[in-house]
Amino acid sequence: MATTTSTDSGGVFSFDHRDMMVFILVMSLHGLQSMITELLPEFSVGGLGVSIGPFWFVAMSVVLLFRSFWACLAIPVGGIVFGEILIGDFSALGAVEGLVVITTSWFFAMSLVTDPSDVKQIAAVGFLAKAMEETAAWFIDVGKFYVGVEELEAISWLPETVWATEGMGALIQIVVAGIVFGAVPTLFLYPRLRGKIEPLLGMRSAGGRDGPMFTRSSLKRLVAWVGLLPVAFAVETLSETSGGLITFTPEFVETYGQTFLFVPIAAAALIAFGLVAYRQRKVEGGV
Repeated sequence: MATTTSTDSGGVFSFDHRDMMVFILVMSLHGLQSMITELLPEFSVGGLGVSIGPFWFVAMSVVLLFRSFWACLAIPVGGIVFGEILIGDFSALGAVEGLVVITTSWFFAMSLVTDPSDVKQIAAVGFLAKAMEETAAWFIDVGKFYVGVEELEAISWLPETVWATEGMGALIQIVVAGIVFGAVPTLFLYPRLRGKIEPLLGMRSAGGRDGPMFTRSSLKRLVAWVGLLPVAFAVETLSETSGGLITFTPEFVETYGQTFLFVPIAAAALIAFGLVAYRQRKVEGGV
């Protein structure tokens, strides 16, 4: 039985069959929990709408098990495939912001892990990734207001309040998604998954490292996060004015009702459990 991590034989961006399995597993699990939370109602805090999901502890726990670039990329791709394309509401340019912001936020945060057995460190890193994502989205949304592609009618008489309004929304999401449905349940889920999920894919657990949490590699990734934010803003702004370049908008949920959400849920579950079953047959066959 092969028991190697995905980065044992290559660099950070190397891609082999192990990376493919990790990518598919993270993508399908994130898509599965995202669509399940779509069935849950939203609530408001101080007049600001707050969604309960996604349950970020799933992404935090699974991505930090493998800690590869492709696991990070699989999070937004899972949202796009199961939360946009399969429900018939997809815009190519509109998807770029999530691809850039979520992937780079997680890619930086996971570089800070030195001791994967320290659950508090894992939960804190996962929370940081979510906080970076929401902060980036805050700046991008405010930027869209200033360039005139997004309007906030409630405060049109006082544009300066856009920072506070958007910032409060980001802060609430950081608390709800980053802590309540993120870091706190990760404290319980991650240690129960570590050492059990990786062998299902024929891999061993990712190890720790010596030295400080913030390294030269971390600095490069942080610079990449900062440097790519303007790119995400530019593409998001363009998507608001260009119609999204390539769109797929049959809007199945609006046409067939909330019941249609069970289609992407079933597809994500089939892919995730099918992958594990396929790999187990390979292991039992000595491949």
